[in-house]
Amino acid sequence: MQQRNINRSTSLEEFLNVSEQNTTAVSIPNSSTIPASTENGSAPAESSRVPNDGATAKPAPARKPSKLAEDKRFKIFSGSANRPLTEEICKFLGVPLGEAKFQRFSDGEIHFQLLENVRGADVFLVQPTCYPTDQHLMELLIMEDALRRASAGRITAVVPYYGYARQDRKDRPRVAITSKLVADLLVTAGANRALFVDLHAAQIQGFFNIPVDHLFASPVLVSYFTGLNLPNLTVISPDAGGVERARFFAKKMDSALAIVDKRRVEMDVTEVMHVIGDVKNRTCLILDDIIDTAGTLVKTCQALLEAGARQVYACATHPVLSGPAIERISQSGLAEVVVTNTIPLTEAGRSEAKIKVLSIAGLIGRAIQSIHEETSVSRLFL
Repeated sequence: MQQRNINRSTSLEEFLNVSEQNTTAVSIPNSSTIPASTENGSAPAESSRVPNDGATAKPAPARKPSKLAEDKRFKIFSGSANRPLTEEICKFLGVPLGEAKFQRFSDGEIHFQLLENVRGADVFLVQPTCYPTDQHLMELLIMEDALRRASAGRITAVVPYYGYARQDRKDRPRVAITSKLVADLLVTAGANRALFVDLHAAQIQGFFNIPVDHLFASPVLVSYFTGLNLPNLTVISPDAGGVERARFFAKKMDSALAIVDKRRVEMDVTEVMHVIGDVKNRTCLILDDIIDTAGTLVKTCQALLEAGARQVYACATHPVLSGPAIERISQSGLAEVVVTNTIPLTEAGRSEAKIKVLSIAGLIGRAIQSIHEETSVSRLFL
């Protein structure tokens, strides 16, 4: 396949005007009981996926003792996907983690049991639907059903990472809108309310017929990069779809904005990168919501460096980091990749020097408290 790398500087204002017009397993021993206090949510051994134990994550700031600890009607339970995050949320709020246990039968079925009374309680169930996605989604549905049948007063599904979010529309003939299907499953299983962090597409909120609170990790990320005092900073959107997110971030950072537009010119020619905006001799910060295989991230970094960027950083909310992502980041020209702990990193990810993890436990904790106390969540936004 013929490969060409084309970097072309274009007027940012011209591009924005045109774009606005054209907007169109857990490895659980069979038949064994695992108390929630020991569940670590690790994936099968071949993936080496382990939960983030906080070794690389910046912990949530300390708080004064909360009255929630005295509220017997307030409870938080954790699935197995990211138990360390849930424990950090509980520590931030000053409340104990709810007691429950999982059991896996020899045929792979999941059995979940609550070990304390939840009748009439305001329950928050924390479970990102990350790898293995189907297993963690099924756990979440089963836990919701158990809480509903135990007469919980209200069930709030706290899903830091919403799996299947990228399948939010019919982009090809005869495909499913799986994001909508997952929304229906969560509501049918018993969720009365949902809390998400940086949905891939904001319109996913409309798939739910229950109240949805949509948090953004930008307060945590902006705080970190503000402290770095990066010179001549330009925030970069890696595609046209992320312009709104990047524009908001750039405004908070009081920095310039640029876009990398990618497209295929011919069937046998790889995608061409057009750098739209001035990046020469500037520090660039690539902003995205998800880093999956890191292919687009690394190509964007290369295009920016070839366009004259002095240094390139990257940040994202959800570190999916599947396939060759860690290797690509390690071998790239990126100075640092900053992510949050919505998803636990693999062992390789935790040992990679270029990857830094920030905690959003405080952000989620404040949102949970606001929901329970029926106060505004909007104060958490920048």
